[in-house]
Amino acid sequence: MAGSSALRAANDIQQPNDLDSWWLPFTANKSFKSNPRMVSRAKDMYYYTPEGKPVIDGTSGLWCCNAGHNRDEIVSAIQTQAQELDFAPGFQYGHPLAFTAASRIAQLAPADLDHVFFCNSGSEAADTALKIALAYWNVTGKGQKTRLIGRERGYHGVGFGGITVGGIVNNRKFFGSLLAGADHLPHTYNREHQAYSKGEPEWGAHLADDLERIVALHDASTIAAVIVEPMAGSTGALPPPKGYLKRLREICDKHNILLVFDEVITGFGRLGYAFAAERYGVVPDMITFAKAVNSGTVPMGGVICRKHIYDAFMNGPDNVVELFHGYTYSGHPLACAATIATLDIYQRENLFERTRAVETRWADAMMSLKGLPNVVDIRTLGLVGAVDLAPNEHGPGKRGYAAIEKGFHDYGLMLRTAMDTIAVAPPLIAEDKHIDEIIDKLGRLIRDVA
Repeated sequence: MAGSSALRAANDIQQPNDLDSWWLPFTANKSFKSNPRMVSRAKDMYYYTPEGKPVIDGTSGLWCCNAGHNRDEIVSAIQTQAQELDFAPGFQYGHPLAFTAASRIAQLAPADLDHVFFCNSGSEAADTALKIALAYWNVTGKGQKTRLIGRERGYHGVGFGGITVGGIVNNRKFFGSLLAGADHLPHTYNREHQAYSKGEPEWGAHLADDLERIVALHDASTIAAVIVEPMAGSTGALPPPKGYLKRLREICDKHNILLVFDEVITGFGRLGYAFAAERYGVVPDMITFAKAVNSGTVPMGGVICRKHIYDAFMNGPDNVVELFHGYTYSGHPLACAATIATLDIYQRENLFERTRAVETRWADAMMSLKGLPNVVDIRTLGLVGAVDLAPNEHGPGKRGYAAIEKGFHDYGLMLRTAMDTIAVAPPLIAEDKHIDEIIDKLGRLIRDVA
């Protein structure tokens, strides 16, 4: 009887009988709770429903599980660390793994991006980078440089700083006037000139020149930083036009403005390199990261800063805190252990290089969907693909939501949507058979929601 009770208790956990208490984030809660899309287990390329049905992971969880799911080395590192050191304060104290993790991350970053400030998510990383930018100008005697420049359709998390510089309307419109003094570059997508681009589109580098207009309007003496995603991810995977990011760097250098790359999605191999900054040959002043740093296993994020930024804070008395910012869980021991184990996998299995090698195969597979019903554009970059569908007669977003529901329940495919854009970004361990499965299911799904 005791065994039966334990089994019933396990099933109760697997199949909750009350879905009301959890208010799911970025989710249509009423619709979800009427027909839940529930997973209870994952391994390598697949999730599994409580009933045991496999669902191929076309989204790397939430752009994070780049090494795949439940890798033995990462699981073991987390378990061992929990037994040895469950928590250590990061304020005025430290633990060895945080320094090791920071050093490993800095080694992957280009040029003199040598200093890592840990937090716990991409949202915290974006707000941390913006605060460091403002503080940097204060400690260097230019405290009037307070204006922050983002980009339309940009996503930098959900903190007040991140949604201020972000440019996705629904993420902003409910929350008042946000932070004062921000401005936005235009987004980089133009279907007329860029449709069905493999990789970086040829058209659009000139859009970076709009930063000159913003500087002329506000004056460079008031602008602290520009923050952009190298590839705009959450809005529907928009690759940067060729030369665009280099042009932004040139204009920022010209006017003494810090440049921040939000690499929460692109970091750790998604575009075939440790960071997109390396792919594009551009050195920003800061890089934000999270998600794939430990393959999504334990919350972890951070900001990598160039040497001159870090050094600017190190000129005061030895006993005085240099930057009044941080989080209770910054550099958490379990997150650091998971990070080190994950970076070992990336290196040992050459997953960044592997992504570069498979990029053309992936792009060709995605482009094979051209011509299916209601497909109006396809974009690819690294191991990322996006398919724009025309809205149906019920309005924007309805066809995209139908794709999520049918994809999960009918086709065993997990995908992401932004309105009527379907985004796919499988784990970097994807083999040819997995790519074929994703594309086959996606093609059938597109026909189904036509």
